[in-house]
Amino acid sequence: MIVATYALTGVLLAISGWLFEQGVLTAVTQTIAWTVIFFVASCAASSAYLTASEVFPLEIRAMAISVFYSIGTLVGGVGAPMFFGGLIGSGFRKDVFEGYLFAAALLMIGAAVAAFFGVDAERKSLEEISAPLSAVYDDELS
Repeated sequence: MIVATYALTGVLLAISGWLFEQGVLTAVTQTIAWTVIFFVASCAASSAYLTASEVFPLEIRAMAISVFYSIGTLVGGVGAPMFFGGLIGSGFRKDVFEGYLFAAALLMIGAAVAAFFGVDAERKSLEEISAPLSAVYDDELS
């Protein structure tokens, strides 16, 4: 799911950026495009967020979630608006399109990384994916 949703979000973002640069989109069609993109991106973020927590042992899972969430909020909530605000401030559609392409490339890189290095967690218990640290301790006692 991570690979498909990240890749699809990247493709949709690149297409909508190109349509924006061509001046084809109205306020309504731009809003529709963003709605579709954010719907798919929300699925991507949710699946990545859950998977990131699953690969850590139970005892540190909550800390892993908080670290990933805070980094994502910093980059997405602070960095991205500043970056795109600068591109919009330039007044050139081409600059905004290049920003779209940059974001699309990051999404495609994320999809590729997930495809090659992702954890196969489908239909597995959390303990199968990452054994609790206490399991190692219990084995040593036995």
